[in-house]
Amino acid sequence: MKACGFDKVISNPQLTKREFLRFCAASLCTFSSASLFGPIETSHAQMAKKGLIKTKLSPYFTSLAGGEIQCELCPHRCRVAKGKRGICRVRENRDGKYYSLVYGNPCAVHLDPIEKKPFSHVLPGTTSFSLATAGCNFQCKFCQNWEISQAFPEDIYSYEVPPELMVKRAQEIGARSIAYTYVEPTIFYEYMLDICHLTKKAGLLNVTHSNGFINPTPLKNLCKVLDAANIDLKGFTENFYRELCSGELSPVLETLKTLKQEKVHLEITNLIIPTKNDETSVLKEMCIWIKKELGADTPIHFSRFYPLYKLKTLPPTPVSTLDKAREVALSAGLEYVYIGNAPGHEAENTFCPKCKKMIIQRTGYMVGEINVKAGRCRYCGKPIPGIWA
Repeated sequence: MKACGFDKVISNPQLTKREFLRFCAASLCTFSSASLFGPIETSHAQMAKKGLIKTKLSPYFTSLAGGEIQCELCPHRCRVAKGKRGICRVRENRDGKYYSLVYGNPCAVHLDPIEKKPFSHVLPGTTSFSLATAGCNFQCKFCQNWEISQAFPEDIYSYEVPPELMVKRAQEIGARSIAYTYVEPTIFYEYMLDICHLTKKAGLLNVTHSNGFINPTPLKNLCKVLDAANIDLKGFTENFYRELCSGELSPVLETLKTLKQEKVHLEITNLIIPTKNDETSVLKEMCIWIKKELGADTPIHFSRFYPLYKLKTLPPTPVSTLDKAREVALSAGLEYVYIGNAPGHEAENTFCPKCKKMIIQRTGYMVGEINVKAGRCRYCGKPIPGIWA
């Protein structure tokens, strides 16, 4: 969400060629919302607006006595009085009915490499039309997009982009997928679902990066049109989720199992935070659970933490800690273990678990040689899980 700082990099005379290339690979500047919905076509040109733009009735709430409602979308199951909002700040009880306040109102729209989501087994080297609205149902103290995830929708600038326009623009710009990301997509569920149906008809993929904190019924309905999900398994203790995310672990684990059962391609991200969730025994327990419940071929990304938001006093995750986590995962039997936010690390690449050869080469978000043919390792023929065409 931050500016890429490219102008500062190219003006730095102390930067070596290797450092410059590494920066380019790790920090590809995305197209901004303004360029995607601004001057490229005059029919799409618009200015971001501050304030509420459009609402839509939620299909997931129960009416209670006295005009209260109970939200049934996520496990918080907020009880909301008339005129009040739920924890996510983007749903409001209006006269006993629950409304989404962010339908068709993205505050962030970018064209990203699919590797940024991160997906390592979904159409490598392609771009994903990525969007988010304001709000989130978690309050992570380490959130990298807290300016929008912890905001009220009327307090930030948003665009008016109906689902039809979102899909049309994705096609025009050459994206192969639409990604629901940056904040928790569950909170703009109605908008996401309507886009998903149109995306499928257009021949594009629907992918999401989610915290997995969603109730079973809306999740299963979403799975009918969802192709791939990367779920943040933020830690592996209830205490971590309570103290750092204002959430719960158990519903996230159920989401992971449901996605696998519904045959949605699944990858997992675990952001390793020093002193918070980096204990080797807990990482081992998590990896054993993943293998048992989801399968050894479930890709996992161990991502490097950088001081942000309310955890600025902690140091960045040592790369040695990420290496240790990868060793633990491989020893537990997981076959595809990646390290993220550490550009140039060997574990950005994909290796065949059978013949051990590199089958996808990466530097940051830049993809090099791909040796996956028809979903199999080009060298030994082992099936590689993912979406390759």
